Amino acid sequence: MTTPSFCDIDVLGRSQRIEYRWIGSTQPDAPVLVFLHEGLGSVAIWRDWPEAVCRLTGCRGLLYSRPGYGRSTPRPADEKWPIGYLHDQAHTVLPAVLAALGVDTAQQPPFLYGHSDGGSIALLYAAAFPDRVAGIAVAAPHIFVEDVTIENLALAREAYLTTGLRDRLARYHDDVDSAFWGWNDAWLTPEFRHWNIEAELDAIECAVVAMQGVNDEYGTLEQIRGIARRVPQTRLVEIEDCAHTPHKDQPETVAAEIAALMQRGSTQTV
Repeated sequence: MTTPSFCDIDVLGRSQRIEYRWIGSTQPDAPVLVFLHEGLGSVAIWRDWPEAVCRLTGCRGLLYSRPGYGRSTPRPADEKWPIGYLHDQAHTVLPAVLAALGVDTAQQPPFLYGHSDGGSIALLYAAAFPDRVAGIAVAAPHIFVEDVTIENLALAREAYLTTGLRDRLARYHDDVDSAFWGWNDAWLTPEFRHWNIEAELDAIECAVVAMQGVNDEYGTLEQIRGIARRVPQTRLVEIEDCAHTPHKDQPETVAAEIAALMQRGSTQTV
């Protein structure tokens, strides 16, 4: 894998180093597709699947690790992420990364592919900046908190403390405790049970593809069905033989859905 690059952004008055990679087309007028990783993700954890999507679509792909992940600035050990941390990522961090890397979202709105937490970020960005996004594909996103999600987050915590999960994740993060505890502590905070972004989805104007595995261990199909109820231009894709990571379990299906979204163009609105 190509060595990543770094840029600096300001997040609420704090300088943050962001790990990123450009992949795919080198043509400046090619459409941009931003890949937004999961709650334990990073640039490296995507492996080579984004490059296959870029070959299929002819796009410029942008990967980056959010603050606290990968080789980006770690989370301070004593810092707890707030209940609205996904809003912060969508409203502050993502726009800052795009600006720092020269993506003119007014002249060439990007497409977004978001997985899990990244899917929630894509939805929140599209709702907050409806004229700055061409279309979004989300896989296993969260729009509200379910019992099954909390139960499996508790199991993940136990696995991190008692099995080889921490060592496996350490391959993808300079500070693996920063990544894991930032995510896990936030979701298992009792107040997080009230986190819900359904009403905000009404502001989304772009085309949406909402995908989820029927065997998703972190959420029911009500997550994507709830998106469709709020955003009528949503294409629902319920994927058989698929758990929480559709681009890993059914990579060709997900890539084809992204390609179809991009082919339909950047101007679909309600």
